[in-house]
Amino acid sequence: MSVKVPARDEALELFKEYNKSDSLLKHALSVEAVMRYLAEKHGEDPDEWGVVGLVHDIDYEMFPNEHCKKSNEILSRNSWPEHYIRAVASHGWGICSDVEPVSLMEKYLYTIDELTGLVATTAMVRPSKSILDTEVKSVKKKWKDKRFAAGVDRSLIEKGAEILGLETSEVIDLTIKGMRRVAEEIGLKGDL
Repeated sequence: MSVKVPARDEALELFKEYNKSDSLLKHALSVEAVMRYLAEKHGEDPDEWGVVGLVHDIDYEMFPNEHCKKSNEILSRNSWPEHYIRAVASHGWGICSDVEPVSLMEKYLYTIDELTGLVATTAMVRPSKSILDTEVKSVKKKWKDKRFAAGVDRSLIEKGAEILGLETSEVIDLTIKGMRRVAEEIGLKGDL
């Protein structure tokens, strides 16, 4: 079986085969947009980074107890390149995977995965309900309230920022800017 580089529409179709939840799709689209934005900033391939971001949770809905393990099977069965499969597995490092993020793509995926949830939740509680006017200071303010978006593991984001050699505020800024590109698709265009 030969390895093929997946096109974005194929990746989305495969993701939807394993995930029916609207919120999980919006999360996948958010992570994809941020990864594309980051790839462009670093002179990397936005299609590669975006597709990896899009499918990073491919096994989450159907196989929550085997998250980051079933993804290997699914993507291998579909002849995906090994470095895509490795990157997907690395986002769960220390939680459900022992694959440490090493490449720049892997480090960013690990860092921004949880962060997109915190940014989205922050945008939803704004008067405008929009990512388009969400600022770093708004996210940082909500960051301190551990009851707000309680499912978001802030320590993972901090660890990821440290691995990247960035301040948390910088990573938040990059994440907001990436998510703004898909504001409408992820339901965060709001009243602006």
